[in-house]
Amino acid sequence: MIATHPRPGPFTFPALQPLWPPPGPTSVEAATSGLPVEYEQGLRFPRRMDRPTVIANFVSTLDGVVSYADADAAAGGEISGFAPADRLVMGLLRAHADAVLVGAGTVRGAPHDSWTPEGVFPPAASEFAEVRRRETLAPQPLTVTVTGSGDLDLDHPGFSTAPVLIVTTSSGADRLGQPPDNVEVVAVDGPHIRAEGLVRLLQDRGARLVLCEGGPHLLGGLLSADLVDELFLTVAPQIAGRSPLVQRPGLVEGLAFHAAEAPWWRLVSVHRAQSHLFLRYARERHEPMAVRS
Repeated sequence: MIATHPRPGPFTFPALQPLWPPPGPTSVEAATSGLPVEYEQGLRFPRRMDRPTVIANFVSTLDGVVSYADADAAAGGEISGFAPADRLVMGLLRAHADAVLVGAGTVRGAPHDSWTPEGVFPPAASEFAEVRRRETLAPQPLTVTVTGSGDLDLDHPGFSTAPVLIVTTSSGADRLGQPPDNVEVVAVDGPHIRAEGLVRLLQDRGARLVLCEGGPHLLGGLLSADLVDELFLTVAPQIAGRSPLVQRPGLVEGLAFHAAEAPWWRLVSVHRAQSHLFLRYARERHEPMAVRS
């Protein structure tokens, strides 16, 4: 069992202090109740005209490890130290998303989680619901799970608290069998699930903002097709290390860019909460975008 960090005393919402761009004169640097106003107000996403906007959210150690890949420590919580600010940011991004995209390995590594806003940060459930009402979104984002093999436990609690779409292959669909009523299974043609087809499928379902939460292979597929528009990266103040006997995944797996082709990103903002850094990057592109105010 994974031990979580108890909250000593009365709970207060974590502060997210802006470091860059410089905070304005009305900056809210600390929050004892409610959402961090300045950070939440900054969550406006350019909308693509040709497909859904795709953002990704990950946490990594100082040395770039995103999972300890141990049986009892496979998710991102151990990387962040279960930091309340990181979990608040996760919930906020989910609250803005039409769909939350996760790979089968991420689901198996988090056997008690769900991919709803309040599932990761229950104290802000009412605030998250208000964000979704304000943005005229469905009550919950669609949980989208990608699995080529169909190796998923349909009794996972994350498949019972929100609408779920499982994208798989024909053989994967056979392995999954009959899903619950709130779970839809879509089998793609061919032996592989391609990122372009996955995003097009979500576009056909009406998704405008898709949030990818991993794993590194799923992110690699999206990056290979140049489909990621923004990256939110929490840098946790610890070092995990690797060795020939202990292989741990980095932010991107299954993909290696040549130096001349590696994509560059523009820094949008930097925030901190104690010793954690919260970085936001945007992919440098020149396609037509519609900026949502």
